[in-house]
Amino acid sequence: MAKVGIVMGSDSDLPVMSKAAQILEQFGVEYEMTIISAHREPDVFYEYAKSAEEKGFKVIIAGAGMAAHLPGMCAAIFPMPVIGIPMHTKSLGGVDSLYSIVQMPTGIPVATVAIDGGANAGILAVKILATSDPELLAKLKDYIAGLKAGVMKKAEKLSELGYQKYMEQK
Repeated sequence: MAKVGIVMGSDSDLPVMSKAAQILEQFGVEYEMTIISAHREPDVFYEYAKSAEEKGFKVIIAGAGMAAHLPGMCAAIFPMPVIGIPMHTKSLGGVDSLYSIVQMPTGIPVATVAIDGGANAGILAVKILATSDPELLAKLKDYIAGLKAGVMKKAEKLSELGYQKYMEQK
C-alpha cells in the first residue's frame, strides 16, 4: 500500500500533525512521521524530500508555522502531491503561515488546509490515495456516510428536545 510522509518543523506542531496520523491510522494507511527544520537542517530536509518517492510516499503532509517554508520546499522537490498545514502562531494567529504556504509560484502547487487542520490533511491524503485504491475508496465512502449519519442524528435530537434542552445535554 502507498505511504504518506508526515513532516513538521518543530515538535510543537505534534498535536496538530498527530490528527493527520490518527486519520491515516483509521483508514489503515501507512505513514512515516518526522521532525525536520527546513531552515536549520537544509541538508537533512533536502535528503528527506529527495528520497521520499523511493520510500514509497505518494503524498507528503507538511506542517509549518511562521515563514512556513517546509510544505513549499517539499513541493519543489517531491514530484507528487504535498498537503500543507499552516500552524497557528502567537504573533499573527497562523495567517502568516497560511500565506506562506498558499502563495506558491506557478508550477509548484501545495494543497493547503485550514490553520491547524491536521485531520483534514489526513482526509485529503486518503482522498488522493483513494483515486487509485478501490478498497480505500470504499472505506472513505463509509466514513462520509458516518459523518452524514452523525449530523442527521444531531438534527433529530434537536428537533425532539428543542434548543434549550439540547444545549443542556450537550
